[in-house]
Amino acid sequence: MTDLAEPIPGVPLALRIRPARGYLLYLGAATLFSINGTVAKTLMLGGLGATYLSQLRVTGAAILMLVGLLVLRPATLRLRRAELPLLLVYGVMGVAATQALYFISIVTLPIGVSLLIEFTSPLLITLWFRFALHHPTKRIVWVGLVAAVGGLAVVARAWEGFTLDPGGFAAAVGACIALAFYFVATDMQVRGDHPRDPVSLTAWGMAAAAVFWAVVQPLWTFPLGELAGTAHMLGTAGPVVPVWSLTLWIVVMGTVVPFSLVVLSMQHLRASQASTMGMVEPVIATAIAWVALGEMLSPIQIAGGALLLGGVVLAERNR
Repeated sequence: MTDLAEPIPGVPLALRIRPARGYLLYLGAATLFSINGTVAKTLMLGGLGATYLSQLRVTGAAILMLVGLLVLRPATLRLRRAELPLLLVYGVMGVAATQALYFISIVTLPIGVSLLIEFTSPLLITLWFRFALHHPTKRIVWVGLVAAVGGLAVVARAWEGFTLDPGGFAAAVGACIALAFYFVATDMQVRGDHPRDPVSLTAWGMAAAAVFWAVVQPLWTFPLGELAGTAHMLGTAGPVVPVWSLTLWIVVMGTVVPFSLVVLSMQHLRASQASTMGMVEPVIATAIAWVALGEMLSPIQIAGGALLLGGVVLAERNR
């Protein structure tokens, strides 16, 4: 992999690695993803299934991105046979699984709790670098790991028994594993010997995820009637908006734009740096869900979340 001190292969000199730019891009993506969680939960509370919402999200995004690239930058869509297996796995595991499992988890868990579980993925990346790639690990990293696990136990109120919905918790853990794969796979493809254009990488990832869902859930089974209704924003007392407008938001502002920003940011950040920056997402998403859906974490859970995020950052910054 390319070191941060060197320009990325294939990127013009003017676009040398700039961490500040990468962090800003990722912050924009995290904010849009945070809003998207509340929009998605609003749709699911209205009756749209989590897997169908995931299918709609990736299929719509794939169509928009592929058409846009065909018109504006067709050369970036060229594929090499050697990259097809990783792209397919990337689309199914990194894109489809991450999104679907996250949606499934927030049906029964508060959005903030689900994201806190999901964003322990940097711990998995740290363990991967230590045990699979045999990178040296400072003792302080293990302190961070212990702190993060302890914080997660506080969020789950472990001393009261397991208070989180088991199905939602399992889905959030699955999303955590899939997200770790997404970060590492993106890093490999953006910085490999034959680096792929970041926007085309997102487009092909969405396309692979869309093909996966088309096989698992044929398009003719999609409940189109659900898109013709209305939904309440900001709880039952909030304004009523057409469901189609919310799904349009999820496809464009909740998927195409933030996923592109994430991959663009990783021209300037490594997988560990990007995933660490992602720690702002649970904070923003919790605040939005509190205002829009009335989802509140107790003070002890907020403290546990802060301990969890602090432990993750400590581990990542010292790895």
